[in-house]
Amino acid sequence: MNKQEPAVQINKSYTVLISLIVALGGFLLGFDSAVISGAVKGITIYFDMTEWMLGFAVGCVIFGAMAGNLLAGPMSERFGRKKVLIVVALLFTISASWSALATDYTEFIIARIVGGIGIGGAILIAPVYIAEIAPPKMRGSLVSFNQLNIVIGISVAYFSNYFLVDIAGESWRWMLGVEAIPAFIYFLALFAVPKSPRWLILRRNEIDKAQAIMTKIAGDAYAETTMTKIRESLSEKKEKVTITEVFKKRYSTIMIIALGIAFFQQITGINAIFYYAPTIFEQAGGSTDSSFLQAIVVGLTNLVFTLVAIWLIDRLGRKPLLLLGTTFMTVALLLATFAFSQATYNFNDETLAAISQEETRTALAELSGQTFDGQNALFEVVKLKLSEEQFLDFKRNQITNLIDINAALVLIAILLYVASFAISLGPVMWTLFSEVFPSKIKGIAISVVGFFNSLISFSVTQIFPWELSNLGPTTTFAIYAALSLCAILFVYKFVIETKGRSLEELEEILIRH
Repeated sequence: MNKQEPAVQINKSYTVLISLIVALGGFLLGFDSAVISGAVKGITIYFDMTEWMLGFAVGCVIFGAMAGNLLAGPMSERFGRKKVLIVVALLFTISASWSALATDYTEFIIARIVGGIGIGGAILIAPVYIAEIAPPKMRGSLVSFNQLNIVIGISVAYFSNYFLVDIAGESWRWMLGVEAIPAFIYFLALFAVPKSPRWLILRRNEIDKAQAIMTKIAGDAYAETTMTKIRESLSEKKEKVTITEVFKKRYSTIMIIALGIAFFQQITGINAIFYYAPTIFEQAGGSTDSSFLQAIVVGLTNLVFTLVAIWLIDRLGRKPLLLLGTTFMTVALLLATFAFSQATYNFNDETLAAISQEETRTALAELSGQTFDGQNALFEVVKLKLSEEQFLDFKRNQITNLIDINAALVLIAILLYVASFAISLGPVMWTLFSEVFPSKIKGIAISVVGFFNSLISFSVTQIFPWELSNLGPTTTFAIYAALSLCAILFVYKFVIETKGRSLEELEEILIRH
């Protein structure tokens, strides 16, 4: 039976305001992650990128996030959650401005990595801070504010790209540079939030300051009870913790849950969808304008169902949401696999005329009247008729003119996938991370798991353009579907329910003594 929280009068307006300010880091994270989707064509042309160069240009932000993951936890333990978030806001501001002004590929990559370091800090420390100031009954919803802001950021980025895509000149610079405005606002707003009371006790033993913050959040009774629990849980945990500590047997249950969820959140392809949404819809035969509009719909779907998750997470619980979401993610990925498997590629006067490169059009003219049932069969014939450079352009830009596919089914599958992710692995993972790690190892453990999550995300994002061009969308989505099925089995077997339990109570349940 769960321990009962004392009857308290929570200062909801104050607690929610603090959480919303801190969660603005999630907005920047989401914006930075999605805005590159609109700039893909522009940067590919401007920097003359190969498939692997493009994959790294898009994914290097995650490479930076891995560094941010490793630094954020220890730095937040030493200097405090608030100070780390202030630095994060500065990194976002610098990265947005610099990437928009970059004039060569290396400079662009460095600017993106700087933003990635900010992402690595924001994605870990913002939910930790919110969890540490939130009363247990509100914790799931308040921590989910961070995920809500991530998806708002993604949606705003898609809208921004749509309205900026036709700007005269190099529109991709405007797409990337506009992020500097909310980043600087975040920097200023962070000075209004208090320091984490748990950090004040753990690192500074500043009991009076911590209690004053707790009292402002939910009154004297809550502050007294919570402060007692914190002091008890930290009384024997002042020694320095190393990275090897988190892999000791006593923490094995925690690390299995955390590393497993971190793996499946990214390996099932969510960032491939967000980073390359317009590209995927163009693969399904859409025009540039329609693919940008469809990306907006993806962003709005993500937003709506994240709101649903915030409403359900403290009612239904974490594990039921994960099971529900991963099940429908699997269904959606199978639908996308089926849709692309049924696609045909047709050569006729109309589709040949749509090929923009005259030399390519002339070389392929003799294929008029032929239809290919799959991308691999198409490529085997086409690559024999084109130069290496022409074939690369054909795979990237011309193939969409030939495809005949049920585009509505592709859109439905992608929207179902995003909606399912938004009620499950998206918000629930970060809520679990903020809950399951004991205070003693939280800083280092969340950095280790966050680094692993970013590593998987980087791998998926790096490989995705190559997968689309060489394996084709059918095989690509089939792989993601199989991995999503594995996620269902993992959640069922390993994940525990944390709803309604205090952080100290969860620590008692999860640690092997």
